[in-house]
Amino acid sequence: MDRLDEEFIDIALRAKPPALPFNNYRHIILIPAMGDDIYKGYRGAALSTLKNFAVRVWSDVAVKTNNGEFIGIILPRSETADDRHLVLKMPNGYNIGLDVDTIENIIERGFREAHYKIPEKEFPFDPGKPNVTLLGTGGTIASRLDYRTGAVIPAFSPGELYGAVPELADICNLKTHKLYGVFSENITPEHWLGAANAIKTEIEAGADGIVIGHGTDTMHYTAAALSFMVRTTPTPIIMVGSQRSSDRPSSDAALNLINATYSAAHCDIAEVMVCMFGPTSDEYALLHRGTRVRKMHSSYRSTFRTIGETPLARVASGKIDYINNDYRRRDMSRSVELDTVFDERVSIVYYYPNMKPDIIDSLTDNGYKGIIIAGTGLGHVNKPLYPALKRACSSGIHIFMTVETLWGYVQMFVYDTGRDIMELGVVPGANLTPETAYVKLGWVLGHTHERAKVNEMMLTSYAGEITEREPIDGYLIMQGGLPEMEIFLKNVHV
Repeated sequence: MDRLDEEFIDIALRAKPPALPFNNYRHIILIPAMGDDIYKGYRGAALSTLKNFAVRVWSDVAVKTNNGEFIGIILPRSETADDRHLVLKMPNGYNIGLDVDTIENIIERGFREAHYKIPEKEFPFDPGKPNVTLLGTGGTIASRLDYRTGAVIPAFSPGELYGAVPELADICNLKTHKLYGVFSENITPEHWLGAANAIKTEIEAGADGIVIGHGTDTMHYTAAALSFMVRTTPTPIIMVGSQRSSDRPSSDAALNLINATYSAAHCDIAEVMVCMFGPTSDEYALLHRGTRVRKMHSSYRSTFRTIGETPLARVASGKIDYINNDYRRRDMSRSVELDTVFDERVSIVYYYPNMKPDIIDSLTDNGYKGIIIAGTGLGHVNKPLYPALKRACSSGIHIFMTVETLWGYVQMFVYDTGRDIMELGVVPGANLTPETAYVKLGWVLGHTHERAKVNEMMLTSYAGEITEREPIDGYLIMQGGLPEMEIFLKNVHV
């Protein structure tokens, strides 16, 4: 995720933790002249509670509540948080919020102020290892927790990542370069062009592989954009992120980075890929083609899935197993060729029942040149949109249809609805995902606005974005308890 989940879970934990020996603690003596700076973000009732029991932020405490007894370190609060909770980081690494109205006693056992800064380390060089460049753009894999606001901020430099993940030195010689420090929702085509140029620079300087740290929320957009903008590459280009921030015990940041770096150094696939957890456990990672991958869950560590195709490979414990053999091979004699154009006057419209034509009209009136529609079923929208669509197409706007289902092809010849929509000028987009279609249309319009040429380019597969058929074993509905799922899981976990 690009941001932490809620900083605390309310006190409504189902099971009580083991009882603490409160009788063995002595009550702490009040600390004279305690200034508000030691309360770091606490206010109101929560601040009164800290003062009442004479404890500070970063105190190691035992807290007795009417819901159970807890030990941990008092963390700072966000300046915008409520004043009803005291936040502890427990010994297992998770944070918990305690309702101040439930607190009966707090005993300070020690004090250890935390400084959330990982020192940068100079990466050791081994002439026998491949050279990998890590490009940082921001996101949770390159971020730290800001206890002032409670947010994850993109403040780690790539060098600090090595300080946190020294295993990287066993894989390669790592060079790091911070391109940007933004959350992925703030990534724009300008960042895509900058990343493409940086990739070319690093490969021409001798990199055997590229890793790009990126926030997960829009990583599939960037992966698609780089797939079109880096037309040829001799080496793997691996995008990687993290669903859980580095301060959490369940963080996937380190293992994702290790797997991505290993893939960049040793993988035979010279394409833009996304490397993230395969299952939600840490058994293995999957390499997904940049034009067929999509983020499919808001919080699962296995959030990325290949749509309409199978993943390219599986990565685990320093080993790569290739799943899909249809890929461009690594070839260090191949030069890097860029095609960094993009027309930003493109939009995606997800159809919904009772959509009004002014949605399309507003895009026409505001000078947009391309529209991707994610339609229902085989590629449909309602009839009230027809005049707006016709007007848009007559105004020179290029409109392509994809499907909301994500899996499957646009089939607009089946029903009268689809045929009528095509008569308006809307073009079926094969099995392009809506996000890849959006990126591709912006890239195509960066080359031409001539309608026949735009249609030709949109329906030509440049980076595996359109497939001739979907794999029969690619689409699985993970409904627990179905016999076919039990068989599948047994086969996977043997």
